Amino acid sequence: MIQQIYPVPSHPYEYELNKDMHFAAAHYIPAESAGSCSEMHGHTYFANITIAGDALDETGFLVNFQQIKKLIHKRFDHTVINDDEKFQGDLKFPTTEVMAKVIYDIIQEHLDTLTHAPRCLQVFLRETPTSYCIYRPKGNGHEEDPCS
Repeated sequence: MIQQIYPVPSHPYEYELNKDMHFAAAHYIPAESAGSCSEMHGHTYFANITIAGDALDETGFLVNFQQIKKLIHKRFDHTVINDDEKFQGDLKFPTTEVMAKVIYDIIQEHLDTLTHAPRCLQVFLRETPTSYCIYRPKGNGHEEDPCS
């Protein structure tokens, strides 16, 4: 595995965890202006998820890494992303930018069920060796997400 260092937002939390994962998926952007991306094609996406908080759960974890991986890898690996329910309606095309926000939404929805209140601070999503996107909610997750 290649060791990577990712940009991290500053935050006031005591703990910060990062989870790397990858998944292989196909997608297309159904718009003529997308050029060759309007045709079905695949990527091996690499994601880094940054989660922070001040309290640990009863087992001493900020978050269970296995659960975070299941939420994303199990859902998207070896799929056509366009078929996922998150991309139905509202012309939500699975660009790297939109994918990063969708991953954030899925993870934060899970974190919101945990009593010790960890927050997803950042999703770093690499689509190709030369292109990636970082999604960070405004206010480091302390405020209502304006993109929802």
